[in-house]
Order: sequence, then structure tokens, then C-alpha cells
Amino acid sequence: MRNLFRSRGIYLLLTLSMLWSCDFDRDDDVPEPEPDNHFVSSTYIGEFPKEVLQALALASPENRDFASVVQYDVEFYRINYTTQYKGEEVEASGLLAVPQNTPAVPGLVSAQHGTMFKDSDAPSNFPNTFSGFELIGAAGYITVVPDFIGYGTTSDIFHPYYDEEHSAQTVVDMLKAAKYFLNEEKIATNGNLFLVGYSEGGYVTLAAQKEIEENPDHDLSLTAVAAGAGGYDLTLMMQEIVATPSYADPAFLPFIVQSYNTTYGWNRPLTDFFQEPYATKIPSLFDGTKIREEINSELPNAPASLFTPDFYAALQNPAEETALKEAIAGNSLLDWVPETPTRLYHGTDDEAVFYSTTVSAYEAFTAEGSTSVELVPIPGGMHRTSITPMMLDVLTWFNSLNQ
Repeated sequence: MRNLFRSRGIYLLLTLSMLWSCDFDRDDDVPEPEPDNHFVSSTYIGEFPKEVLQALALASPENRDFASVVQYDVEFYRINYTTQYKGEEVEASGLLAVPQNTPAVPGLVSAQHGTMFKDSDAPSNFPNTFSGFELIGAAGYITVVPDFIGYGTTSDIFHPYYDEEHSAQTVVDMLKAAKYFLNEEKIATNGNLFLVGYSEGGYVTLAAQKEIEENPDHDLSLTAVAAGAGGYDLTLMMQEIVATPSYADPAFLPFIVQSYNTTYGWNRPLTDFFQEPYATKIPSLFDGTKIREEINSELPNAPASLFTPDFYAALQNPAEETALKEAIAGNSLLDWVPETPTRLYHGTDDEAVFYSTTVSAYEAFTAEGSTSVELVPIPGGMHRTSITPMMLDVLTWFNSLNQ
């Protein structure tokens, strides 16, 4: 009799429990959505001994000073992941470096490369190309290096150059994909997350920092950020380029104009912007087969000779070319207050991305109350000579925080 009562009591409790669970107004009846990890696939590239990576550094004039930081063998993977381009899902790519046999669990670094013109230079093409950021992995950090939209698996898209939304999203989504892959492979990180980038990569780094800080739903917590020579105040940058009689890197100018022309769907003829024969040449110059020096050699250094007279005059008139100027202003990274410890590096004699643009960003941040941003001038540094002193300082700084 006691057992029957117990059975009936259990049945009653189960029935009440089932009735309670049918209350459709309760929030916990709605299944939690699976987090979007963005991961698509990985390709194992291989394990490279530290001696090979040291040799690669020594063979590269821009990276030979980093040979001394190489301490570990590194496994490399090509990662494919989903991201957004103009509101549509695309499959992007990047490189993942995993140091081997580190004495402690490593931190995670996302490294953003500078302006590139040649498709085959995409970081995921390693070892057929060498960006130098692979050496961060050899220094003991798990490192992701996004190709960016327009390179690697998305080379059929014209790169959205200096576009805040796409710059940020490609980094954030690759970080999520990489973290998913590392978890699946049971490769641990110590929880520290660093961002670093130079030139366009400096801009992309700050765009990603802004996105991460302003959107906690990404579930990414930053430890420190280092950005170099990024041209964050694009309005000031364009004003100073237009005002100069000679610009050292004319390849940058058609790149940003045609990028905005494509990304924002204006689809204006290049003759609206550029004089002949340059308007006709530009599509073949930016077809992904040429490096910066080859493009520069085909373009005049004087902006007044590259742009049409009407367009050149319109750039100097606040009432004209408003769509382009609004896009440039809208993609300038001045309208937020960085919270993560951040260092802004810039060579004081930079001839390609002017030092004043970093000063302007630093002053905007501090004027809004940011106490986390530090300006680090590189005295006498030019665009290509400043990355080495910056990166040597960055690695020392990251190491001091990677506890």
C-alpha cells in the first residue's frame, strides 16, 4: 500500500511538472539559440621549425630584426569562416599560427596586415607569401591573421578599403571562428586577447576594437591594442593629400575612391574622378596581379595630375562631392572612447599616412575623456621604417601584460 501511494505521488508530481512545463509564456521554454561561431573549415599547412622561421625573418629586409624573437616551432592552419559583405554572407579566409611546446598557456593575438594590392600576398597563402606576422606565433602567441574581404577566398570582391563596418567584421568573425577551432582541437589559450596592426591594419585594428568594445554580445574581452600609422582621421588625411603638390604613394588614391565607388554602389565611371590615361589604366592596375611599386610607377605623384580638374576642385569645395566626403567622414574612427589600454604608434616623418592623422585621433579620444590611449611617436620614422621599432616595442608590452 505504501509503495502504491509512493507511485501515485510520483505520478502526480510528474504530471504537475509536465503541466507546468507547458506554460508557453515562460522564457525558459524557448530554446537558446546556438552561438554563431562562423567556422567553416580548416586546412593544415604544416609545422615549421623555429630555425626555418628565423631564416624567413633574416631573408626579409623588413623582418630581419625579428629573428631574435623567434623561440618556438609553429603549426599553421588556413581557416575559412563566414562573414558579411554588403549584407550578404561570404566565406572569408585567414591564417592561424599555433606555437608549440610553450612553457605556459599562450595568449591570443589578432594581427592585421597593411595595404596590399596583390592577391597572392594574402596571409593565408603562407608559406608562398610571408607577412612577418607569422613571427608573432613563433614568439609564443596563438596568432590569427585575417586576409580581409577582397583577398584569399573573396578575391573576386573589390576590397572595401578603409571601410569601418567590413574592417571590423572580418576581424571579429575570424576571432570567433578561430576560438571555435581551438576549442574543438583542445588548444588552450590563457584568456588574454591582443589586437595589433600597421598601416591599413592599424585602421582595421581600431575598427575591430571599437566594434568589440561597443558590442558585448561578441563575448570578446580585449587585453591591449597596438595600432600603427592607420589614418584614422580620413577627412584630415584626404584634405592633406589634396593640398600637397606631390604624394609619395599615389596607388592609395584610386584604391580608396574605387573602393567606396564599389562598396556603396555608386558605380560611377572612373572618368568622373581620374584623368586619362589613368582612368583607363586603373582597372588593370588593381586586378590583383601587381604590387604597390608597380602601380605607383604608372601613376603621377601630383594629385592635381591624377584627378580630373573638376573632381580635384570639388574635393576642395565643401559643397561638392558630398556623398564621398560623408563616406570618408563616416569611416573616420573618431566618434568613440577607447576603453582598452591602447597605444597609437606613428613615424613623425611618414610620407604615406601622415603623422597628423594619428595626433588628431589621439586628441579626439582624450578630449572625450579616454585615459587608456597613449600616443607613441617614432621620431624620424617613415612609413616603412616605423613598423620594426613599433613591433619590437609592442611585443615587449604584450609580454608584460600576458600574465
